[in-house]
Amino acid sequence: MILMGRVVAPFGVKGWVKVEPWSAERASLCSFPAWWVGKPGKMREVAVTECREHGALLIAHFEGCEERNQASAYSGSDVAVKRADLPQTAENEYYQADLIGLGVVNVQGEQLGKVAGFFDNGAHGVMRVEHPGGERLVPLAGTVVRKVDLVAGVIEVDWGADW
Repeated sequence: MILMGRVVAPFGVKGWVKVEPWSAERASLCSFPAWWVGKPGKMREVAVTECREHGALLIAHFEGCEERNQASAYSGSDVAVKRADLPQTAENEYYQADLIGLGVVNVQGEQLGKVAGFFDNGAHGVMRVEHPGGERLVPLAGTVVRKVDLVAGVIEVDWGADW
């Protein structure tokens, strides 16, 4: 499963939910006819009858969810899709989920840590790299990321160990 977002709260009184998508192309989540919704280890497949953008969020209606109290039960739930249902990536494109856990090394050969996650700061994406001393934030902008080698499990970056 690939986490794609989280149900934030109910929307209205007819069983709709607000969803915070975790993709830059947030509306792409609406293209899936079913989502896996719940908490890790307790996800269940839910048919999505309607979905659309609503500002920075999505609003969605699940089959069988007809009133606000039912929608409230989904609040805080993760939204995921099966990895096999995602489209193939183009050359030199990667899903963030495929990069989590990879080692990060800079062009000088220094180990910077392992990818722990990603977030968007508004200007560009940022890669969170955990290491024994804490965490580094590496921008996903310009030519910072030089090479991704999924087979070797390494991302090479042009980023100093002391930055």
